[in-house]
Amino acid sequence: MKYSDEDILNLKKEPYVDLDFAKVDIHRKVRQGVSEVIYGAGKTKEQILEIAKTLIEKGNETILITRMCEEAKDYVVKNLEIENVLYEPQAKICVLGTIPKATGHGVIVVVTGGTSDIPVAEEAAITAMALGNDVRRIYDVGVAGIHRLFHHLDELMTASVIIAVAGMEGALPSVVGGLVSCPVIAVPTSVGYGASFQGLSALLSMLNSCASGVSVVNIDNGFGAGYQASLINHVSGGI
Repeated sequence: MKYSDEDILNLKKEPYVDLDFAKVDIHRKVRQGVSEVIYGAGKTKEQILEIAKTLIEKGNETILITRMCEEAKDYVVKNLEIENVLYEPQAKICVLGTIPKATGHGVIVVVTGGTSDIPVAEEAAITAMALGNDVRRIYDVGVAGIHRLFHHLDELMTASVIIAVAGMEGALPSVVGGLVSCPVIAVPTSVGYGASFQGLSALLSMLNSCASGVSVVNIDNGFGAGYQASLINHVSGGI
């Protein structure tokens, strides 16, 4: 990455803001191209508010908050008096501010095995949107009714990146990976009966996929998948 004179000047200044309970990394966008994302789980609503307020004061127009309960969202929005807010209650993900214009080279397609996987898929989709990507959704097309997937082959085969989200036996990413030429990011979910071991079965199936070009993130880690897909979609020249 080539830094401008302004970037270099900013790097010479204070690299973070110390709030005692948190050290807000205000130079992450300079280093990585994306501002610090707030992980809401385990934080009080007051802590989330102060971190978000700090990021906004430092010039960030889009704040992404993951695993944020609705009570905390209401508190933060009320105290910031912010107009543009996107909140998905199932995924517990929030975007404060303007969703940026899509700057990726292609389309990121998010596909799920079942309806129960949608909360994790929405975390991935909204993360990718907040990072400047065109996102399409294809839900409930798992291997129990594989014909449903085939109705969307055109969308899948023209995608820049695909995020495949599935629980149970976790077979969907392998099927998708065998049909397309783009990178496939597999997301195991904790959806399933007892022997699925809260997503461990799907995770191991995805790690052992025989389809080339499939990478795997952690169980229920929609955010990680959306972030990774955005990085791929913004590679110079595309994939």
